[in-house]
Amino acid sequence: MNPANELPTSLILVEGNRLLREGLAAMVSHHEDLQIVATLADCDTVLQKIQQLKPRVVLLDLGPRDHDHVPLIESITRDHGDVTVIVMDLLPGKADVMELVRAGVSGFLLKDATFDEFLKTIRLVAAGTYVLPPSLTNSLFSEIVNDEARRERALVSSPATLTRREREIIRLIADGLSNKEIAQQLNVATFTVKSHVHNVLEKLALRTRVQIASYYAKEGTTRMNAVSRSDFSRARR
Repeated sequence: MNPANELPTSLILVEGNRLLREGLAAMVSHHEDLQIVATLADCDTVLQKIQQLKPRVVLLDLGPRDHDHVPLIESITRDHGDVTVIVMDLLPGKADVMELVRAGVSGFLLKDATFDEFLKTIRLVAAGTYVLPPSLTNSLFSEIVNDEARRERALVSSPATLTRREREIIRLIADGLSNKEIAQQLNVATFTVKSHVHNVLEKLALRTRVQIASYYAKEGTTRMNAVSRSDFSRARR
């Protein structure tokens, strides 16, 4: 049942097997909360259809192993942030799952899943839940978290690469100041502050101001103060 006044979850189904593609579309049509707006036999026009139809979910059959779907998934999640991707396949290996998760996949459907599992996965992913292959869930969660932590540590540069002005701006961001307020306090142009913030994000491999503030709160104070003292020592020589 679909609650009153709530639009159905729109889906694009990409499945190379015509019988399976048409069968799934027919079964989904009996559920008012789901709507398949396009069925495709291959990936050639997926991005075009997403642009035209604005689906909530893309169901993507991984198909032959000689086709690399990762660039397509990265394009979907990068350029269409409201679209979630569910991949359909036989049981993938851990390395494949981790690569697909990094590319932006939100859910996995195994080819031997029941139709009830098929519907449940779509609904969960559309609601914002990540769904991993059941048989790999426990080990993958910890492995993905650990792997991402290693990548974060490898990406984050030393605070020593930050200029004194950039460290000052990090502190002011952590204090909750906007770019305009920082510009007023430092007596510089707002554009200059934006440029410094951009450099900080690049150097620390971060994406948002919130992450900058979190970085400062967790480890930035001690480490950046240590760098400031070393700067002072060098200046005295």
